[in-house]
Amino acid sequence: MRFTNLKSNFRKPQTSHVLRWMLGLHNEKRPKASATGVSVPFVHNDGKQLGKGDKDTLTWIGQASFLVQLAGINVLIDPVMSMNIGWIRRNSPPGIAWPAMPKIDLVLITHNHRDHMDVPTLKKLGPDPVYLVPQGLGQWFLKNGFTRVIEMGWWQQEEVAGLHITFVPAEHWSRRGINDVNTSWWGGFVIEKDGMRLYHSGDTGWFDGFTDIGRRFGEIHAAMLPIGAYAPRWFMKPQHINPDEAVDAMTALGAKRLIPMHWGTFKLSDEPLDEPPRLLHDAWERVSLPDRSLEVAALGQILMLDQFI
Repeated sequence: MRFTNLKSNFRKPQTSHVLRWMLGLHNEKRPKASATGVSVPFVHNDGKQLGKGDKDTLTWIGQASFLVQLAGINVLIDPVMSMNIGWIRRNSPPGIAWPAMPKIDLVLITHNHRDHMDVPTLKKLGPDPVYLVPQGLGQWFLKNGFTRVIEMGWWQQEEVAGLHITFVPAEHWSRRGINDVNTSWWGGFVIEKDGMRLYHSGDTGWFDGFTDIGRRFGEIHAAMLPIGAYAPRWFMKPQHINPDEAVDAMTALGAKRLIPMHWGTFKLSDEPLDEPPRLLHDAWERVSLPDRSLEVAALGQILMLDQFI
C-alpha cells in the first residue's frame, strides 16, 4: 500500500531535483554554512526534576525529539539520541543525556525518516515502552523485538496509560530504503490529559490540515512546530515549513504557544543552523503576537506545562 497526502498534487522530491539541489544547479544558492560547531542554547539537565514525576513538563532534546511528562507518564516523541544519522553528524548534544532520562512509558514516532526514527536509540529504549507508530510501520517494530506496538492511521485516537493520543495528518512523505517510498504513513500527534492539549506536527509542509486540527481539538496549549530545513524553498517548501509558515500554522491551529523544533541539530539543508530562530523572531514581530506565546526553548530546558494553561 502507498500512502498519500491530503493534497493530491504533492510529490516527494525526485532524484533529479535532489541532484540539482546538491550540485547547486539552481538560483537559490547560499554560501556554505557550518554543519557542526554552531552554538545552540543549552541547559544542563541532570534529570533530578524529571525523575520526580510530580510536575507536567516538556523538554526539547533536539531536532524533533521531546520528552513529555503528563500525569506521571513519560512520553518520548521522535527520540534521536545518536551523535550521527548516517553520514550527518550531530551539531549539539541531546538536551537530556541517557543517564538523566527517566523511565519511558510511551514512544511516539511521527514517520520513518532517520532524524525522527533512529534505530540505535530505539534499541536502547528496548521493548518495555508502548510504541505508537504510523500505519505501515508496525511490522518493522514487531520484527525488531518491539512487542507493544499500536499502529495508527490519521485521526485515530487511542487511550494509553490514561492519555488520549490522536495521530493527525501532516504534509510529508516516508522512505527508509530503496523500494519503500510512502509504504508507511507520516503525521503528527495530539496528546490530551485533564484539559491539557499538546500538538507535535512531525515534519510537514504548509497545508490546510492545520486549520482542520485546530477546529477538531479546540484550544491547543502548546504546538511543537518545525522551523528549520527550509532552504532552498523551491526544493524544501512542499515538505518543510519555514519560520514564517510556522507562525501562520500556530495561528491556524489556534494554539496558545509555539515551541519551535527541527533546527540546530542536524544540517539537512542550506540555511545556517542558527538562522531559523532569528527569522522566527522577525516573523513574530511582523504579526505582533504576544511575547509570552513564543517559547524558544534551550536544549534540556524544562518547560512547566501548568504555565501554559
